[in-house]
Amino acid sequence: MVCGDGVEHLRRGQFPADQAVVTSLPDASELPALGFEGWRDWFVETAALACAAVAGEAVTIFFQTDVKRDGRWIDKAHLVLAGADRAGAHLLWHKVVCRAPPGITTFGRPAYAHLLCLSRGLRLPPGRSSPDVLPRLGEMTWARAMGREPCEAVARFLLSDTGCRTVVDPFCGVGTMLAVANAHGLDAVGVELSPKRAERARHLTLGPLTG
Repeated sequence: MVCGDGVEHLRRGQFPADQAVVTSLPDASELPALGFEGWRDWFVETAALACAAVAGEAVTIFFQTDVKRDGRWIDKAHLVLAGADRAGAHLLWHKVVCRAPPGITTFGRPAYAHLLCLSRGLRLPPGRSSPDVLPRLGEMTWARAMGREPCEAVARFLLSDTGCRTVVDPFCGVGTMLAVANAHGLDAVGVELSPKRAERARHLTLGPLTG
């Protein structure tokens, strides 16, 4: 666990072939000094860095929730894919994670989140497909966390379909993905700018896993 700048960590790549990046990039509200257009440019550039930092056969996975601004949706999956294009990475899968039960109206943020997996070199045969909709977030360790159930889905995918055995989260928050990775027998490296959240991540423990 490192208390530091996740972007600088990504800029140091190339990561070893057994490392995957799994992260959630900060929202504009978390980087107010950039302004909205500055944040948008930052987001695309950082997504490109994350895709370029891993080895060719490794993967970069993003968990992102859209946000509404001035009556318009900001589609973060689109921004991730714009960054992936810059890095020469392609989409292996795109899953929808339900943040609320179907039929529920939400405001400001949608009732779903995006879970996107990208790679420059890895290909997945059709027989390795998995469900495109995850029905629940599961346990939330804090308001902006990746839900536990998508974290578990990511850990199982890394073990079954990739050679990645270490999860790197350069914007790890309180460390949900790191704790889930460790519980599945994966190593984990977290970077977090906030000293308070970094300290929580060092000591985060979760109950029994579902699978």
